[in-house]
Amino acid sequence: MIKTYKYRLEPTRKQEEKLDQMLETCRILYNSCLVDRNRHYKETGKGLSRIDQQKLLVRDKKNIEELTNTHSQVLQDVLFRVEKAYKAFFRRLKDRNGKAGYPRFKNYGRYDSITYTQSGFSIAFGKLKLSKVGHIKLKQHRNINGIIKTCNIKKEIDKYYVCFSVEYKPEPKPISNRRIGIDMGIKSFAVLSNGETLDNPKYLVKSEEKLNKKQKRLSPKKKGSNNRKKARIVVAKLHKKVSNQRKDFQHKQSRRLVDNYGYIAVEDLQIRNMVKNHNLAKSIHDAGWGAVRFFPNIQSGRGWLLCRESKSPQYV
Repeated sequence: MIKTYKYRLEPTRKQEEKLDQMLETCRILYNSCLVDRNRHYKETGKGLSRIDQQKLLVRDKKNIEELTNTHSQVLQDVLFRVEKAYKAFFRRLKDRNGKAGYPRFKNYGRYDSITYTQSGFSIAFGKLKLSKVGHIKLKQHRNINGIIKTCNIKKEIDKYYVCFSVEYKPEPKPISNRRIGIDMGIKSFAVLSNGETLDNPKYLVKSEEKLNKKQKRLSPKKKGSNNRKKARIVVAKLHKKVSNQRKDFQHKQSRRLVDNYGYIAVEDLQIRNMVKNHNLAKSIHDAGWGAVRFFPNIQSGRGWLLCRESKSPQYV
């Protein structure tokens, strides 16, 4: 199985500048790959493969200094992302389910992660060593169990984090015969089949007044100014806080359910259709119904997930 460990990074100012430059280099490369594919298709009527773009990348690295300052596997991962975007586009085009969504250019600041796929990174003495960057202080609050496969560096607002994808063998746990059903709601977060009610914390509603004030301060700021950037970060941090509160609540509740029950039935709701009702959309999103169906603890292999529409239980 694959498990992800996420840690906070504390880079120095110079290291942060290098990481920012790598993100910008990858963003420009991503957009350039889209341009090359579009041009090649218009000229030849055929698509440009990832292998062909790798050959172009080798040639460009001899002439463009920014590419040489970024690890080769990080650059190759950009090509994989471009290929993945096109495969998803053609799949949606084939399925004819809504808009296909042609791959779009990444605006400044919209490319927020880079990936070391096999090498170029290591952990030693509480620091993360990254090729082309250096030794970055790592807040490793728990040990890593398993074999590290990839290292993903992600920028969230103004902070950097590292995510290690680890391959490990989970220890089998005894499955309890106790059963429980979950009925989602708005007034109450959920009502369990044993009569227990989980109160809805409504984190967004509680922070809405503060969000409105911060948003009003952001709106009149001139686009592109430093004051607008600072105000935008303040608003983004507040939204991030609400998101973290919601995830923490859902994680604790799911952990408690999985520890006590072996068979868990979750109401199968058509959330996309329900949020079209504008009177309920905000409350539904605030409750996080979509995340409930994919509780990380319920998916840990401890229990069964039953959906109303599926006639047979689906093991997760």
